[in-house]
Amino acid sequence: MKFFSCTVVSLVLFSCKPTVEEPVINLDGYKIEDGFQLEVIASEPLLEAPVAIDFDNQGRIWVVEMPGFFIGETTPNGSIKILEDLDNDGVADHAKIVLDSLVMPRALALVYDGLLYVEPPKLWFAELENDKVKNKVLVDSLYAPDGNPEHQPNGLLINIDNWIYSAKSNFRYQRKEGKWIKEPTSFRGQWGITKDNFGRLYFNDNSRQLLGDYVLPNRLIRNKYYTPKEGQNKLLTDDQRVYPIHPTPVNRGYIKGVLNQDSLLVHFTAACGPLVYRGNNFTDDYNQNAFVCEPAANLIKRNILEFNGIYTQANQAWQEREFLASTDEGFRPVNLSTGPDGNMYIVDMHRGVIQHHAYLSPYLRNISAKKKLDSIVDFGRILKVSKKDIPNQKVPILTNLSANKLVDLLKDSNGWLRDRAQQLIIFKNDKKVIPLLNELVKNVEHPLAQIHALYTLKGIDALSFETLIAVAKNSNAEVGAHAIILLESFLEKKHTNTVANLFNELLGKNSMIIDFYISTTLGGWASVDKEQFIPLITLLSWKYKNHKIFQEALISGFSNKNIALQMELIETIHAKNILFKDVLLKNINQFKDEKPNSLYVQIGPSKDARTNGAKLYSQICSACHNSGGEGIEGLAPPLLNSDYLKGNVEKLALVLLHGLQGPVTVSGKQYHFNSTMPGVINNEQVSDKDLSSIISYITNAFTNKQQHIDANKINALRSKKSKTGVEYSEAELKEMFTD
Repeated sequence: MKFFSCTVVSLVLFSCKPTVEEPVINLDGYKIEDGFQLEVIASEPLLEAPVAIDFDNQGRIWVVEMPGFFIGETTPNGSIKILEDLDNDGVADHAKIVLDSLVMPRALALVYDGLLYVEPPKLWFAELENDKVKNKVLVDSLYAPDGNPEHQPNGLLINIDNWIYSAKSNFRYQRKEGKWIKEPTSFRGQWGITKDNFGRLYFNDNSRQLLGDYVLPNRLIRNKYYTPKEGQNKLLTDDQRVYPIHPTPVNRGYIKGVLNQDSLLVHFTAACGPLVYRGNNFTDDYNQNAFVCEPAANLIKRNILEFNGIYTQANQAWQEREFLASTDEGFRPVNLSTGPDGNMYIVDMHRGVIQHHAYLSPYLRNISAKKKLDSIVDFGRILKVSKKDIPNQKVPILTNLSANKLVDLLKDSNGWLRDRAQQLIIFKNDKKVIPLLNELVKNVEHPLAQIHALYTLKGIDALSFETLIAVAKNSNAEVGAHAIILLESFLEKKHTNTVANLFNELLGKNSMIIDFYISTTLGGWASVDKEQFIPLITLLSWKYKNHKIFQEALISGFSNKNIALQMELIETIHAKNILFKDVLLKNINQFKDEKPNSLYVQIGPSKDARTNGAKLYSQICSACHNSGGEGIEGLAPPLLNSDYLKGNVEKLALVLLHGLQGPVTVSGKQYHFNSTMPGVINNEQVSDKDLSSIISYITNAFTNKQQHIDANKINALRSKKSKTGVEYSEAELKEMFTD
């Protein structure tokens, strides 16, 4: 099925047949930005609760369905389908089932000429033949461990560096010579992940619409004994304002400030599915704009990304209006994709209630029942957004293209086609295209194609040292940055003179981007030739003495074998460069204390790993407070040595039962969040005994004062409501308990 054009249709029938008459859907309640059009290209009865899509080499949409969410999370009713358009009118009329009887499947990616997909807790790769699974390989048995489905890994985004990244996960994956590789990466986001043309990653969580890394993945975490703070997981905009066009019931709508006087949602509460648009069917001013779903308010927001050196920020395209907003309370956009035709596609789960039952407040439960939102369950849609005055481009069937033609596609203006061409060349591993790739990689008139060609050559093991030197010298800053990174593959003494000369030449360009990526790699080169590279470390640490991100970049290149070199640096750097000294000392002390970055270790005491409390904590709490209790910036405070865990155990039980609204103080630091910690009092699946087990676990795991409270006492505390009848505040708890 090729979705290159379609006609808006309306709902006329429901059927369980795999081939159906195209239903008619009324879009009168949908308001999209002027100059754009919105079209339904797939809907019920072919779809139910879609959560993710990808396009294959023929342009067909593959979709993951998760109908069990909220209503049957152990039921094997999930599936992966191919949507087909048998009458070629641009609207799906047939669904081909590839996999069914899945329990809560949540992500897929068409990579390596096969299907990568998630059925918790496992990540699978399936080879395909005639749209059927031929062989199935277990990639990771613990990709998405037990837990709330709102907080399990997802995404499966293949980046320009040939690695596959996920939201809500600190691992990345790659298939090389038929074997799967798994290695640590930074923890990112909650639901959905996207990238820009350079290869930076973007994500979000419920209350913060757009987060991102200033820098390319893994550049700041290669030093296992340093945990960077400045370059990744950054809030790109403080503006969390939303502008729905009708009153929207949300889970915490009873809290002051969540809704305005007209019952309209004020700030993001369910941000998900971000997309940096890299297609070519919108106008230039939409290139690399960041779109964000807000299913709770039935809308999609547009942000404009701005790049300033190595820093990124986002600004809402408009105030008082959205790119797309709807009065349809079933419209639940949860994911966005750029298609092979350069348009934007919306995954609409189309459900009345999308708040997980574990955190569903009585307020939303009652409103949903009153408005009969809980009856909107057997729906699902894929929508297409296109520009009215730009004709749809003809998209090639990639399976029919030669390797030479695929190389040409690396220059295409549509990022989806560039990405897929890169993957296919690597998969085909046709060495005959190496001369073409080497020619393209030096063509400075096509900088995006240069970056793709670099990693395509890397993927087929055909990247040469001489090529990288030439590309770094002659290309723009972003292309040069990638060449500098890839030079680490040739980190040997015999290359140090050439690389030192290159770096000195590049530093003369006075480019912050070039300077930064040289900074990330100097530690490695200094380990084999300190005489030539230590002066460069000193130069850059001083030039950017007020930029902590640069000091962290310099540290990132050091391995744990470079401690003596770092101590030498402390003695030689300029006395006024206190910031770099502090970073060096922190790294040295972490090494001496044997405290590596938590990404590289199993966090938490193993003696509690099999307890019921630990399992429940993993399912209910760790999504916000992290598996090791460190908390997640912008989402939840740390539990490690928290006053709440060391204080009165009844106060802790009240917080778990009834919830807590901010601000919250932990170890003398006050935390302000846009969201509220929900209690579990209305979660029928969490018993008093379960809460007792959780308290025993977290007080033992995260403090030196294990505490216990009897299940009967917890039951008695269920009726001990706050003054407002909802979540407790810290001030009210202080009045009740002196600790």
